[in-house]
Amino acid sequence: MKKRITILFFILSLFFSLNVGAQCAMCRAALGGKENNVQAQAVNDGIVYLMAIPYILVAGIGYGVYRIRKNKKLD
Repeated sequence: MKKRITILFFILSLFFSLNVGAQCAMCRAALGGKENNVQAQAVNDGIVYLMAIPYILVAGIGYGVYRIRKNKKLD
C-alpha cells in the first residue's frame, strides 16, 4: 500500500509546477529592467527546460534497470 501511495505521489507531482525564477546572476544582470520582461521570461523557460531533460533521462534509465532486475528475480 505504501509503495502505491509513493508512486501515485510522484505521478501527480509531474502535473503540478511552481512558477520560479531560475536565472543565473549573469543572465539576470543582462536582462534586468522592465523593458526586457518578455526576454527574461523566455530565458527562464529555457533554463527550466534544459534542467528537466537530465532528470527525465535518469528516471527513464532507473525505470529500465528496475524492470530488468524485477524480471531477473521472477526467473
